[in-house]
Amino acid sequence: MAAKKPAGRASGTRQQQQQKRTSAARTGTTANTKSARNGVANGTSRASAGDAGRGKSGSGAATRTAAAQRTAASRSATAVQPAPRSGPLGRLLAPLTSMGWLPLATFVLSLYGLGASIYLTLAHYDTSIHLACADNGLVNCEAVTTSPESILFGIFPVAVLGLAFYVFAVAINSPWGWRLSQSQPAIRWIRLGSVVVGMCFVLYLIYAELIEINAICLWCTSVHVATFLIFALVVYRASVATPAATAAKR
Repeated sequence: MAAKKPAGRASGTRQQQQQKRTSAARTGTTANTKSARNGVANGTSRASAGDAGRGKSGSGAATRTAAAQRTAASRSATAVQPAPRSGPLGRLLAPLTSMGWLPLATFVLSLYGLGASIYLTLAHYDTSIHLACADNGLVNCEAVTTSPESILFGIFPVAVLGLAFYVFAVAINSPWGWRLSQSQPAIRWIRLGSVVVGMCFVLYLIYAELIEINAICLWCTSVHVATFLIFALVVYRASVATPAATAAKR
């Protein structure tokens, strides 16, 4: 019996050592697992930080690009827009540089009508001036300008009436006339009324040429066309501007 005791003790010792080794292995496995988890967490954190950094970098680049575009647009606008004129001459020329295509078209047509009317008036009073036009057949300027119908009521030469009309048309259709009409509605109505009267007179002259005189004057016809175009432009402008002004007041 005395010989069996050391073997039992040795067996117990081996079991304790084996338990210690098992416990140590478990501890090591747990430590490795925690370390792996910490590594994954650190990697995720670094990746998130990297993404955030890239996001901030991308946002900063977008901001710089937008700022550069705004700067370029500002420089372009500054380069395109002319410097404002100052002084009396600048204020005088301001309406001419700021008028739209429609007022400019009426002004140019009025200038042409004025020039043609001056030419016809000179030819009416000075017989030595011969109009640059055919003098036989349907197109016969001389037959028209020397006919009884060329003097209205036997008192007023038609050429002089046309000259007076276009002197007024140049003034009211000038850039300064259009600019003044923006603050003076009465001028718009006077302009509209004048082109209506002028168009009615043109219709009478066309009737006189085709029915009573049986001849056409090319210079007179060119003035008629200019009057019709001015009439159409002014009526169009009035039909567009009047509803817009009424809506603005509401």
